Amino acid sequence: MWLAWLIIAGIHGFEQKAIAQEDSLPAAKESTDLTSSPLFLSPSPVDQSLSESDEPMAQVTSVSQLKDVQPTDWAFPALQSLVERYGCIAGYPDNSYRGNRALTRYEFAAGVNACLDRVNELIATSTSDLVSREDLATLQKLQSEFANELAMLRGRIDSLEARTNDVAANQFSTTTKLSGLLIVGVQGRSSNRGDVNPRDGIKDTNDSGTNINLISLTQLSLTTQFTPRSYLFTSLLYGKGGTSPRFNNNDVTRDRVSRNDVLLGYEFPTNNVIINHLHYHWLVADNLAVMVGTEGVNMTNAFRGPNQVESAATGPLSLFAQRNPILNMGFGHGGLAVDWQFAKRASLQAVYSSYQPGNPGKGSGLFDGNTTTGVQLLLTPTDAVDLSLYYVNNYSSDGCLLTFVGDECLTAKSEPLQTNAVGATVTWQISPRITFGAWGGYTTSYIPGRSGNVETTNYMLFLNFPDLFAKGNLGGIYIGQPPKITNSNLTDGSNVPDSINTGLGRAGGQPGTTTQIEAFYRFQLTDNISITPGIIHILEPGNTPDSDPVTIGILRSTFIF
Repeated sequence: MWLAWLIIAGIHGFEQKAIAQEDSLPAAKESTDLTSSPLFLSPSPVDQSLSESDEPMAQVTSVSQLKDVQPTDWAFPALQSLVERYGCIAGYPDNSYRGNRALTRYEFAAGVNACLDRVNELIATSTSDLVSREDLATLQKLQSEFANELAMLRGRIDSLEARTNDVAANQFSTTTKLSGLLIVGVQGRSSNRGDVNPRDGIKDTNDSGTNINLISLTQLSLTTQFTPRSYLFTSLLYGKGGTSPRFNNNDVTRDRVSRNDVLLGYEFPTNNVIINHLHYHWLVADNLAVMVGTEGVNMTNAFRGPNQVESAATGPLSLFAQRNPILNMGFGHGGLAVDWQFAKRASLQAVYSSYQPGNPGKGSGLFDGNTTTGVQLLLTPTDAVDLSLYYVNNYSSDGCLLTFVGDECLTAKSEPLQTNAVGATVTWQISPRITFGAWGGYTTSYIPGRSGNVETTNYMLFLNFPDLFAKGNLGGIYIGQPPKITNSNLTDGSNVPDSINTGLGRAGGQPGTTTQIEAFYRFQLTDNISITPGIIHILEPGNTPDSDPVTIGILRSTFIF
């Protein structure tokens, strides 16, 4: 009968798992209650049906794992034997055994059943020498004595398995997770004078926007999971504040040319709450994903980028340093995107988007007005190198590409513009602490039905330093040329460089070349909070060689949850 005493001494722990799980499993029915969704069963904090005191611990392999069992305890040899000979002992999550706790006949039957299964396993694996005839006789008596309880226990387990399978087959309970971020930035720039009106080599205008200002951006996001392979992403955005224009004038032609010369990545003054993401994601196959929606369907969100630190919240400070401006083109709102991983180290992304889908105004639907089609080939030839090649076709109804960086408005009279663009981005992880990257882009555009075209180029070289000085921190140095009109021979006074120079209708590009130098260092204070000081220095702002250089100081703070 010593085996019976072994089982009595070692029974606590097995019996709770099946019983507690059966009692906590939700009924198989549709429900909007998140606590009844299988996705929220233990260990989700939403589900409180299994308390910590009742949740079983995994199988123990040594009695020493149980903190409340001492070698002087009367049952210690029994527990030790069950662990070493039969391996059918479990405890609680806090590594306690709670041997003084009373148990019911059902709980005892659960323990007997566990040891029976283990004995059968030992016999089946030719280790029957560990099981004596006396043990088998004792087990047979216990099996007979607790036949009713064992049968009921097995019935409850079968019922539990059936209900679990039923829930898995019929459940349609969505789960929604809330996340968000808050960015607050303080920035100001140095005093400077510019060659503005006219651009004739003479500095004639003071920068009137050098005061220190405050910019904030708040975003709340909801991720609603419908199935393990599909979800809906929705986000609300509120932005306030912005950097003032460098020069103010009433000339419409000049206002179409960027007077800021640099926008910050988190600078998006909505002044009211807007929906900036509303798209549905579906994993059609293990290597094919689809996104469709009315807001936020664009290359920024649809393309995977080689630069892993790309983020207005935690990465570089300026909008130009986030990614190649070609990938901002069109600023699409609604449309369709696909992502196809056709090989282990190669994928293809494509997107079609419209700037104002569903707008009842003429030329502002999903298939007319401002539209953008983009394709990207992403390659990883080695573990350390990522390369992306992309092509973009854009139609702009007013001649502005909506990249918000550098020369983005390419006609002087708001004429419609058809644009083709190509570019490439490459990153090389030199070591775990140093990544080198570069990108370049070229666009050529024309006014439909008219002769002539306008060309732009841009490039960037950068270094990222992950975990610089401390784990989680990030340093970065970015040097590049924002989009610049290198040549334009558009007719009828549509040449932008000429319109802000002489206005005589001459062909040609910008007289100077803007160079942006950016350096930043992100202090990761906690998992959720970071502070990023940085500096941006601009040479020949506005592609104007006789304008003063501009220096911008920035302090960005970010809270993410």
